[in-house]
Amino acid sequence: MGDGYFEDGDLIRTVGREGLLIAVGGAASLLQTAHPKIAQGVYDHSYTARDPLGRLRGTMQWLYAVEFGSREEADRLSAVVRRMHTTVTGEGYRADDPELQVWVAATLFATAAHAYRLFFRALTREELADYYEQSKVFATILGCPYAMMPATYADFREYYARTLAELRISDASRAIADQVLHPRLPGGPLNRPGLAAIRLLTAGLMPEPIRRQYGWRWDRARQVRFHLLVRSLRLVYPRLPLPVRTLPRDRYLQDLRRRLDRAPARRTTPRTA
Repeated sequence: MGDGYFEDGDLIRTVGREGLLIAVGGAASLLQTAHPKIAQGVYDHSYTARDPLGRLRGTMQWLYAVEFGSREEADRLSAVVRRMHTTVTGEGYRADDPELQVWVAATLFATAAHAYRLFFRALTREELADYYEQSKVFATILGCPYAMMPATYADFREYYARTLAELRISDASRAIADQVLHPRLPGGPLNRPGLAAIRLLTAGLMPEPIRRQYGWRWDRARQVRFHLLVRSLRLVYPRLPLPVRTLPRDRYLQDLRRRLDRAPARRTTPRTA
């Protein structure tokens, strides 16, 4: 893994390797679709409702390829995503709009940094600045001009706060939230405890103005349950062996590499829309 965009000491890898981040991915996803243009594109074109596990696999394989894969793997998979984005268009939106790419990258960084603080430790201002700079790749590798990204971490904080204040979620946003938080999964009732925990994490991690717009109930009892869940995870999860914590990354990358080996570059179509 020495020929990728990043090295093992980089924060994007230190944070991104943690499998627990998958459990908080719903917060990043629903922050993205709080933007009405992104929501409409996802609502019109995504297959999340039909195949939530396939959607998750495609998204995580792209993220892990960019963070941990070789440059060839990251570029090859990102080229597929760029081609897919050219077809995701509709009235008032297009998936390859740099403005929307900036917001998606911003939510990935903000949610991961927040979760890392909750479950491990707070990053210093200098670490956050470095991590933010590294996370720009999530937009630039898909074609967003580097200059479109907020230049510094301080600029990012201003952009993020301003965008959160301006967002007005749509009916499409709420419909997608229902699909994400109540997926149809194999196992039916067996998934209820895990999904309930994920819904609580998603609501607890969501900025209050957006949580309120989604219409999610958030009272003292739910706040207490959220903090108890976070404390329990903080106590147990970091003490697990690292190979256990990175198992999702390793499995997703292993599966991706098998698929890349089998398929010509132009015909590899992992689904991430």
